[in-house]
Amino acid sequence: MPTLPWRAADSHHARDVAESFGTDAERYDRARPRYPEALIERIAAASPGPDLLSVGSGTGIDARQFQAAGCRVLGVEADARMAAFARGTGVETEVARFEDWDHAGRVFDVVAAGMAWHWVDPVAGARKAAQVLRPGGRLALMWYVTDTSADLKEAFAAVYRRVLPDLPGGTMPGLAAYSAFFTKAEDGLREAGGFGAPERWRYDWSRTCTRDEYLDAVQTSGGHATLPPEKLAALLSGIGDAVDAAGGSFTMESATVAVTTTRDA
Repeated sequence: MPTLPWRAADSHHARDVAESFGTDAERYDRARPRYPEALIERIAAASPGPDLLSVGSGTGIDARQFQAAGCRVLGVEADARMAAFARGTGVETEVARFEDWDHAGRVFDVVAAGMAWHWVDPVAGARKAAQVLRPGGRLALMWYVTDTSADLKEAFAAVYRRVLPDLPGGTMPGLAAYSAFFTKAEDGLREAGGFGAPERWRYDWSRTCTRDEYLDAVQTSGGHATLPPEKLAALLSGIGDAVDAAGGSFTMESATVAVTTTRDA
């Protein structure tokens, strides 16, 4: 999805963006992609037990997938609106920033984060994860990256340049750009200590995305909820026109990557 830019190095300081997703939690839950079942099942199988903490759990998308894979899940989410939605879907959720969360002595077999760890301080978050993981417990930090044809990406970027001329960005970042988040997470783990060498598990998938589906998803992308309504409306109109010009739908390619490691014994 097109995204408004922030630097990976300090994304965890962008609290206005990190806590903006709850403005329309129902749309977020409806429009955001799910994670490949094979990845969810692999994480669950590679963990010493079923107790899982979902960091930045949002509306509970990955939490519900882990529940379906047999895990007992607790979510920690900074946005009370997102947490309330998750509870309504059957995901027990506590409201806190992960770095500040009081775990009250509880420990887990898995700490997972879906599209959320870039909002967490990479060193403080890794230290907190080490505190709440059992020895041998698994940390799994997941991101998905979407992409499409070069022509359609340029058409989207042109809309952003026209509507937001002072703000660079608006393209689908691609795997190379997102790798900065992976590296930031891995560096944080090394600095914090207490973990083995991180690995990257990757799963590729694709699907046909319609105009309406894509416009729904764009509104859940980082930073869009903070735009003035007239700017957001102009973006959506231009993006919709670009998808219409491409035939009303397009193939969305995605790579889902998990940066994963285990707690030292």
